[in-house]
Amino acid sequence: MKFGSGVSAGAAATAAPALNAAPAVSTEGQTRAAVVRLLLESGPVTAGEIGERLGLSAAGVRRHLDALIDAGDAVSNPAASWQHNGRGRPAKRFQLTADGRAKLNHAYDDLASAAMRQLREIGGDEAVRTFARRRIDAILGDLTIGAPQDDLPAAVGQVADALTRAGYAASTQKVGGSGGFLQGVQICQHHCPVSHVAAEFPELCEAEQQAFAAVLGTHVQRLATIANGDCACTTHVPLHSSPEHSSPDPSPLHSSPVPVPSPHRMSNE
Repeated sequence: MKFGSGVSAGAAATAAPALNAAPAVSTEGQTRAAVVRLLLESGPVTAGEIGERLGLSAAGVRRHLDALIDAGDAVSNPAASWQHNGRGRPAKRFQLTADGRAKLNHAYDDLASAAMRQLREIGGDEAVRTFARRRIDAILGDLTIGAPQDDLPAAVGQVADALTRAGYAASTQKVGGSGGFLQGVQICQHHCPVSHVAAEFPELCEAEQQAFAAVLGTHVQRLATIANGDCACTTHVPLHSSPEHSSPDPSPLHSSPVPVPSPHRMSNE
């Protein structure tokens, strides 16, 4: 076999591994992206959970987490008491920081915020509220208004699915009250495509809460929002409408990677 430009077969064979190095770099980037996605959708999570779900070694997980922490994109926190199972020291849990979230699909935030300011200047607060309502209505447009109480958990799941299709990476979590009965379900939005805009225009979050209540046919309570700096937007949906069940007791029936803030009412997002 001939090689042009005076390159010998031996030299070409020696150079071959360098030509094959590019896929390794690509795989490294894809793995980092998978870790970021897992932190986004399921954080806070332990390093062990990341390794198990992505099929990575402990050293590999630590390398990616250290890089994300050094870049300011992730942070580690001690596990909450209800997140610790078994003996020994509770494992640290990792989640994205606000800076880490800001790098995910926020290229048009400044433009969107400027457009919202113009909308408010031209049409006033009501124009902003109307836009916010129409936006969430479009996301939940295929869902039936006013779900029956016996179908409420399934309806909450449909809301979460619709939000996920719109880029919110939503999930649901069952919440128990005293005595072990099922008291409610929480919608956890692990990502918000408009969180930076919503920080300036809370009407977007308020419209979401109102739309959830309309679709589900019951009062819902916003416990946390990414726009306010929380790690997820958490909305409590009670399964009982009587006053004695109106305040959520956020003790999960099952261990979950999603932290549940102490219940409190938020007048503004």
